[in-house]
Amino acid sequence: MTLSSLPCVVVAGGAGYIGSHMVRMLSECGYHAVVVDNLATGHAEAARDATFRQGDIGDAAFMEPLLREFRPQCVMHFAAASLVGESMTAPARYWRNNLVQTLGLLDTMLACDIRQFIFSSTAAVYGNPVEVPITEQHPQRPINPYGNSKLAVETALQDYARAYGLRSITLRYFNAAGAHPDGTLGERHEPETHLIPLVLQVASGRRAFISRFGSDFPTPDGSCVRDYIHVQDLCTAHLLALKKLEEGAVTAVYNLGNGNGHSVNEVIEAARRVTGHPIPLRDDPRREGDPPVLVADATRARQDLGWIPQYPDIEQIIAHAWQWEQKGMGHG
Repeated sequence: MTLSSLPCVVVAGGAGYIGSHMVRMLSECGYHAVVVDNLATGHAEAARDATFRQGDIGDAAFMEPLLREFRPQCVMHFAAASLVGESMTAPARYWRNNLVQTLGLLDTMLACDIRQFIFSSTAAVYGNPVEVPITEQHPQRPINPYGNSKLAVETALQDYARAYGLRSITLRYFNAAGAHPDGTLGERHEPETHLIPLVLQVASGRRAFISRFGSDFPTPDGSCVRDYIHVQDLCTAHLLALKKLEEGAVTAVYNLGNGNGHSVNEVIEAARRVTGHPIPLRDDPRREGDPPVLVADATRARQDLGWIPQYPDIEQIIAHAWQWEQKGMGHG
């Protein structure tokens, strides 16, 4: 079977952490994945054998010929800037990259008559939760520019659906974590800000200690509680969303999480068990904008998409990430 005979999906940000896992899954499931990435934070080798084009998604002169060449049935968007702290100090980057570039992409898609879109959003659109677990109906009051920029795109997608017939599925992630079970693909950020890879860098000797930002939260053990979801389970949800759009689904929004909260302390303890290393801990002050608890209610995704996480166990998530860290694949 030739690539041109396979259904095509353009994966914006396909050289990044979640995008590269998505590209692999699409290829394994009979799709031709075309990666578009400007490599601001991605790594070209993560896209492996996929068709790769380097450029900005908001550049119509770059995107329009590409979309006309490959005629994708759908575009998946993983190309956002996503560091909450950085968004507080550099909001211009977040508004330009996450909103302006995305609107440019949507307009180019419409010009090419491509009207199926899957958007990576975030629990940051909810802000400080007023109830936990968080459903899709929870008030959306972001407390940082990152969350604001994602919510702005969500709002635009609702308007584009009504006015232009652009059908989209938005997936609000909680805490993406883990690595491919075969150990050949994983998380690789510079700088790294996510708890699980940072803890594992301590276990492997690349860091001296792990910082715990706040130990006096109103939680059972005083540390922040988060809902960690395996990157493979995230990708499965995108695949199910793609099938849903293929069947004619209307624009919708879904939370993605396991519905189980794990505190920072519990994650560190689980990592000690998985790795057999002591993992020294240092207490640091709270970070601005850290809610005490973020846990998803993903009932809607389970019911509408038929999504069932395969790797909900925190130790398994950590074990897959540890396999990647031990290979030294995430370095540099």
